[in-house]
Amino acid sequence: MTSAVVSCDPPSSAKLPPAILHGGPDETDPLEPVRPPGPGRMNQTIVLQPYEATWPRDDPDAGFRQMVAEYSRLDPLPTLEVLGRSKGIPVGALARFVLARYGTSGSDALLEMGPRVVQQMDELVQKAELAGTDEARLKTYRALRAIISWLKVPLEDPNWRRGGP
Repeated sequence: MTSAVVSCDPPSSAKLPPAILHGGPDETDPLEPVRPPGPGRMNQTIVLQPYEATWPRDDPDAGFRQMVAEYSRLDPLPTLEVLGRSKGIPVGALARFVLARYGTSGSDALLEMGPRVVQQMDELVQKAELAGTDEARLKTYRALRAIISWLKVPLEDPNWRRGGP
């Protein structure tokens, strides 16, 4: 699989899409986006490349690494191109939207749930991991299930109102 470069630069002609794809490896550091000089400019180039690595079994990020390895084998550009054509939105704008939306989803969830709830959930998990027993983990699972059930009330009850009866 070759790498692709998505450029969010404005097109030089109205007929050219703002996403410019180049096959083959990029000469720049793949971990650093290429940012042209200039204050306030949103031009960026990101190399879309598959993630191929190995990691130890006890790596706390093993699940995330596995997901990145699996999903990075897929080419997202055909989907973005079709969506862009059907909605009349440049591919670069769609790519920016997807990245920004995914990248801020944790912050959005934190804002919606509140830091106190997140901290409580984390404390439950940490306590269970410290105990290191299946019984402690099961107890934590039940507690987390209760918290999630409570958080879902406004989503499932059409009559629920904040501060209401």
